[in-house]
Amino acid sequence: MPSVFGSEGISFDKIDPSTSSGTNFVGEVIVVDNGSSDGTLDWLKAKNYQLKAVGNQNNGFAAGNNLGIRSSSGKYILLLNPDTEVETGTFEMMLKFMDDHPEIGISGCKVVKGDGKLDLACRRRFPNPWNSFKRLFLLSNQDYNYTDTDENKSMEVDSVMGAFLLIRKTVIDQIGLLDEKFFMYGEDLDWCWRCKEAGFKVWYYPATSITHYKGSSSSKIPFKALQWFHQAMWIFYKKHYKNKYPFFLNWLVWLGVYFRFVVLVIVNVFKRNPTVSK
Repeated sequence: MPSVFGSEGISFDKIDPSTSSGTNFVGEVIVVDNGSSDGTLDWLKAKNYQLKAVGNQNNGFAAGNNLGIRSSSGKYILLLNPDTEVETGTFEMMLKFMDDHPEIGISGCKVVKGDGKLDLACRRRFPNPWNSFKRLFLLSNQDYNYTDTDENKSMEVDSVMGAFLLIRKTVIDQIGLLDEKFFMYGEDLDWCWRCKEAGFKVWYYPATSITHYKGSSSSKIPFKALQWFHQAMWIFYKKHYKNKYPFFLNWLVWLGVYFRFVVLVIVNVFKRNPTVSK
């Protein structure tokens, strides 16, 4: 939260940018508390941040973000994970980039993990039976995570990640909110799919970056998160591929998804730090 309010070029106190030196944009911060029991909302109120805090039962990532989106009034909507740290100029750079490129419906910046390495999920091709098989069983990310491309190259991609996803409100009005059938994982892929289907571009813009301390939420409930991860894979496949392929291939995909789930559950029983996704 401090990194958000320490951002340059954007004000969060609803002042007119034209009357504030050095401020190019006005933003609002909406925090959706998905059923926490650790006093998060009270802590936020005590900090006197300029934000709107929304209490909610935990109905999942998509449902929580949709609640926040409905409460918003901006030209752009940014999904931002709580386990992230934002560079001071990131918001301003990304908003200027979107203003300059009206053909882009969704964009994402470079995302690095706490160890300084690229979070591969910040630029992805859409999963399909072949690249998913290679990624999940042959441990090859090239056809999914663009690992054959320079991570500092600005480029059109199939999908960016929900930890930092900037979308035009006009695009949401056209394609709809996040699909709440996805409890956690996969909803960002589906949104990008629908964005491109509507004729807009999805763009990876690495001129600025954030740090993603990945897994801080899923590590607390690794087996449940593992279940949601694999459910999301199958939901995405059913929604976008099932009618394109014969029954036997759909059956093999289902078998592959849940075979992997069972294997990882067994493996994670013996791991100190269970794995959900990388």
